[in-house]
Amino acid sequence: MSAANLPDTQNNADTRQIVIDKVGIKDISHPITFIDRDGNKNPTIGNFTMTVTLPEHVKGTHMSRFIEILNDGPCEFNSGNFDKIIDKVCERLESDTAHITLDFPFFRKKKAPSSGVESLMDYQVTLYGILNQGTSEVMIKVVVPVTSLCPCSKSISKYGAHNQRSHITIKARVVKGKTLHLEDLIELAEQKASCELYAILKRDDEKVVTERAYDNPAFVEDLVRDIAVGLNANDNIDYYRLESENFESIHNHSAYALIENNKY
Repeated sequence: MSAANLPDTQNNADTRQIVIDKVGIKDISHPITFIDRDGNKNPTIGNFTMTVTLPEHVKGTHMSRFIEILNDGPCEFNSGNFDKIIDKVCERLESDTAHITLDFPFFRKKKAPSSGVESLMDYQVTLYGILNQGTSEVMIKVVVPVTSLCPCSKSISKYGAHNQRSHITIKARVVKGKTLHLEDLIELAEQKASCELYAILKRDDEKVVTERAYDNPAFVEDLVRDIAVGLNANDNIDYYRLESENFESIHNHSAYALIENNKY
């Protein structure tokens, strides 16, 4: 039997009259290229979840078309062009609603503060794309690991102060027609922390980062408030959700703070 004569069961009518909100593929790995602030192309591996809404009268969606879209050409993204793949999904899947989530590690070369030795620092990034009834939105999320040092511990101790590694998570919606640079979010979080992290540190670097953290103590509340000031001033963002989790070194729990702001 030729392919043209094979039955297409998923195109049959469905009589249960129930809309499926999301149907598609989940957790598929595919090579991508992330375009950074300077236009450099950074190859990495993306993990995609791609779905559409299925009308009540259609039995099934065309799962293979999601994969075909990824294999159509180079998957090159930043926050300014991610909506194009959402449009393509809606067109190819014949739907007016689509959701795409793309997770990937982003590597950034950093120089240690004293020795200047270079190493790659990794950040976990997520791009979200939604198209619903002709209206699209793109959001970007990044988890930035930093150091935080406790102001209270510093003020009450004769010497030293407890510090910990913290995760700053910024999820921001990009203003339509704008590009939100990932590096801007990373740098904002690192600048407001007690100290940023590096993959490689020599002895003289360890001295610098230890003293820098001691000179810049910050509660979890300070971290989110200081970063929120910068996010509020960024005209490329119209909504954000900002979290800080400090993995306490003297407690068996984390300190946590969240700020959410729909700017417009």
